[in-house]
Parts: sequence; structure tokens; C-alpha cells
Amino acid sequence: MDEYEIVELVKDRYRTGSIRIYHNLLLNDTTIISDESYEHSYQHNPSISKQVTGYVYNESTIFVFYLEFPTLQWNFIPYAYLYKKGYVIKRYSSLGSAPLPNLKYIIYSITANTGFPGITGHEFKDTLVIELVDLDVVANNLNLSKIVSSVLGPKLLSENKIIDNELDEIDERVHRKKLFAGHTWYEACDIVFRYFDGNERELSKEVFKISEAYQQVFRPYRVVYNTKTWQPVVF
Repeated sequence: MDEYEIVELVKDRYRTGSIRIYHNLLLNDTTIISDESYEHSYQHNPSISKQVTGYVYNESTIFVFYLEFPTLQWNFIPYAYLYKKGYVIKRYSSLGSAPLPNLKYIIYSITANTGFPGITGHEFKDTLVIELVDLDVVANNLNLSKIVSSVLGPKLLSENKIIDNELDEIDERVHRKKLFAGHTWYEACDIVFRYFDGNERELSKEVFKISEAYQQVFRPYRVVYNTKTWQPVVF
């Protein structure tokens, strides 16, 4: 499957109500299953871990900046990279209890929850945003290999396949890097929130620069659908 086919698949699963909220896994046979179903299947068929090609996070939001910058909202990419490299997180993880050597895509599926008292306006009603990123591309742009090696060390990299306490350090190093127009991940997230949901319009130039950097770092494949027509729209 290419990026277009995957995004269309996720859209169709959303349209038919056959995708669970929050954590889902995409298999190479185009099946999308919840993390609970995956874990149950793994107990009976461990080889299913090699069939996982994508992680799909399905969510609704009251915030405009979530819709504009989906990949900036979650600290998930370092975890996914570790699973692809052969590690398993001891504490609960939506990625299960086994490495995912063929994990390639991270997909965010987000709708505007205009029925909830919040900030998102009615102009975003009937909107589904799907954004897909290639894990290898993002990991390279974030220099994750060097960060993981510096935290875990070469001996741990070769011998220890289960990690936990080191996760916070890896995550912090990723998010401290000033990759977004001179801003860290956290700073960029705060700025786009203040602009889109705090109405601080004087930040427009900074948001534009962050948007350019966002495209360079994540290289997202993004499609926005109208959930009445199910056709792509400009957003």
C-alpha cells in the first residue's frame, strides 16, 4: 500500500465506524485492529507482530491546533522507533509486548468535536483530518539513532531488548532539540496553540516559520475530508 491507499483505508474505516477510538494497528493485509485485539491475537500468534506496518491514532478534539499540526501533539514517535529497532517497553504500551520490525507508518485520524463546549469553531464541523508520516524519514530527521545510542549505549543496544527508565531521557532529548524555526518541540506546540486557539494573531509569522519546519521534519502526507461528502477539501 502507498500513502494514498493507506489514508483512504483509514478514512473508509472511520466512515463505516469500524475503527476504534485511540490506539489501532494496521496490518499488511489492510486489517486495522485495536491495540487490545492485537495483544489478544499476539498471545495466540506471535508472528502477528511482524505483520504490523502502521500505528493509527483515532481521536476527536476541541482544539484547532490539533487539526493543523497533528504530529506535533503526541510524544509517540520515539516509542515507535524503539519498537521498530527491537525494544519493548515494560510499562503498558499501545504497541504491545513484542518488537515491531516492519512498522513503517504513523497515522493520525482526527475529527473536530464541535459538540463539546470548547474553542473549535463551527467552521470545522464535519471535518476529518488524516496525516501520515514515514517513521524512518522522521527518525532520520530527528536524529533518533544517535539519541538512542547516547542514552542506551552500545552494549545495551545489542543485548537488552526491554527498556523503561531510559524512555523519559530519550523523549526529553528529542523534544529539547530546536528543530522548529529555533524552537523546541514543546515551544512550537505552545506557539501554535496560542495562535490558533488563543487568538494571538501577532504570532502569525512565527507560526508560518514553524509550519515550514514542521513540513521539513515530518514530511507529512495529509488529507482533509468533509465527513458528509467524504471528499477531500482544502483546509
